[in-house]
Amino acid sequence: MSLTAADWENQRAFLAVLEHGSLSAAARELAVAQATVRRRLEALERGLGQALFTRSPSGLMPTAAARALGPHARAMATAAAAFARTASADVGALAGTVRITASEMVGAHVLPAILAELLERHPRLRFESHLSNRTEDLLHQEADIAVRMVRPVQSALVVKPVGAVKLGLFAAPVCLARAGVPRDLADLARFALVGPDRDVDFLRALATLGDGVVPDALAYRTDSHFAQLEAIRAGAGIGVCQVA
Repeated sequence: MSLTAADWENQRAFLAVLEHGSLSAAARELAVAQATVRRRLEALERGLGQALFTRSPSGLMPTAAARALGPHARAMATAAAAFARTASADVGALAGTVRITASEMVGAHVLPAILAELLERHPRLRFESHLSNRTEDLLHQEADIAVRMVRPVQSALVVKPVGAVKLGLFAAPVCLARAGVPRDLADLARFALVGPDRDVDFLRALATLGDGVVPDALAYRTDSHFAQLEAIRAGAGIGVCQVA
């Protein structure tokens, strides 16, 4: 194996191909010609003395060696980005882009005021907000910060509680007029319920409400929290919402 300090550009090309699965997508990511990506990747493979990808109908498939090298290349990319931010920033000034992921409701109703205050205090910060009820993989750089109501499964992450969100069961007046008011949690089994479709964490939380609250018992299922709220308002059933 023969690698030098000049190989970082080759390793960047490798990481882009690993992340995107094709030379063309990697070239767009790096803003270089596809031939340049190919040349850098081939140079890295020669230096390592082994192939990193094999061709398949669906694109370039990483070899076992590529999968093993992937985490190290990602760590190098993170360090390089941090180096560039530090080198370009004023001493003591916070600057750079922070990608945040949060659920739809938190991202729309909680984060804006917090981020506005941070931008006022640190005008050189930039925020990218990705609102999704899917848990992002921070270790693969899908986001820098995740604001979630469930504990992440990756042990390498830094986890810090930042507050508490109260949840409650809600229903529209037309729904209660039609079916009455539940006497207790066990009574929910006889009501139309609104809830998640494939959100495993949310489904697990709902199961704690009673034996009758199971996916098959949900009259209206969607993983969009906004759609759940509108369904509850329309009288489709009883559902869980954040308490303002």
